[in-house]
This record gives sequence, structure tokens and C-alpha cells, in this order.
Amino acid sequence: MAVSSLSLSLASSTLSKRLNLPHLNNQPRLALFNIITCCRGTDIYNEGRRDCKRRPMLLGVGALALSLFPASSLLAEEVPERYDAFVDKSDGYSYYYPSDWIDFDFRGHDSAFKDRYLQLQNVRVSFIPTDKSDVHELGPMEEVVSNLVRHVYATPMQVGNIFDMQERTTDGKNYYTFEYALTSRNFSRAAFATIAVANGRYYTLIVGANERRWRRVRNQMKVVADSFKVLDI
Repeated sequence: MAVSSLSLSLASSTLSKRLNLPHLNNQPRLALFNIITCCRGTDIYNEGRRDCKRRPMLLGVGALALSLFPASSLLAEEVPERYDAFVDKSDGYSYYYPSDWIDFDFRGHDSAFKDRYLQLQNVRVSFIPTDKSDVHELGPMEEVVSNLVRHVYATPMQVGNIFDMQERTTDGKNYYTFEYALTSRNFSRAAFATIAVANGRYYTLIVGANERRWRRVRNQMKVVADSFKVLDI
């Protein structure tokens, strides 16, 4: 995996409105955020550990570079305030995560970020091979989600409850996103999960927290879940 960073200059009033940067006019103003991009190679892998580097992406007034990096530039335009973007080009997916979260190793997952102080607040992505080409081929959303929550995600000591489920289509790709909680005698965790199928892979993003904090962080977690996209590789 090799790491790439992108610098993008965006100009003029039309784009500034799309980016919600008021009163740019003729004065150059810069917006700074982070975007992590990953590409496959052999020089950065260390015993299978992902080592993507964070690089600042700069948006300012200048010549357009959209034609050079269309996919990453589109992501750059859409990144909400207080979030950063993670883009894994080699494995074919991207998502947003809170800017103050840090990356960490989560066994069996391809990427993961967590709150600096509340480690149970985290997001992680995994994928497995599949012969399916679309999430619809897994079955009706209600059946798929019910089976995942109650028989895959929940352990024998946990009870799975489903609060909501939604289907969306983005750039021709279909996704199931659902909200659920896993409860045991001493602990309960709530989460959103988004699943998709592409590139011969079954992708799963899960972002969650301790259920006692769920009301406070639910909207933040929903942004992460809804941001998940699969990319063609």
C-alpha cells in the first residue's frame, strides 16, 4: 500500500457557495481539513498492519484541479464541518469520521477510528469475499438486517433490538443502513451499520457507542454511517 495526499485549489463564487464559504469574493480564504488516502503497495505494509498517513488538504482560491482528482475532489467538497474523510482506493471504499478521532488497530477490520477518550465510540470497516454483485442479492432488507443483528452481531448472551432501517442508492450503488442495540445483563451498546456489495466484496461499516451516551452522539454517528461509499477498483 502506498500513500498519496492531494492538494486541491477551488476557485470563485459558485464553488464557494457549494462549500458554504461565505464572502470569498476576491479575498483568498483557506479551509483546512484532513483526508486520508490509501493505495496498495508493498513498502508500507508492516506484518499486515495498515499504515495510512494523514495529510492536510487545502481548499483555497486558485486554479481548478478537479479534473486531475475527480473522486477525491468530490469527497473534499462534501466533507462536513468537524469531520475528516478516509478514502481507501485499493480496497474500494470511503467514509467520514469525527476529526478528533484517532486511527487504531481493530482485529479483523480493514480500518478503524475511535474517540481519543471514550474508546467504545468508534467506527470500523471490514469486508469478506462474495459472489454477489449487489446488496439486494442478499435478500429483502428486513430479513437481512434481522438476521445480522440477532444471529451474527449478537452473542448468545446478548439480545439484539432493531430501531430503524433504511435503504439508499448513491452513484448507482445500493446500501442498507440500520440502527440497533445489543444488550446483555451488564452492558448495552448501540450502533449504526451500513452494508454494501461491490468489487466481489461484502462491505460492513459499524459505528457505535455505549447506549448510555447514544442520545448525545446519535446524530454524529449517523453522519458517519450515511457517508459510507464503495468505490470501483
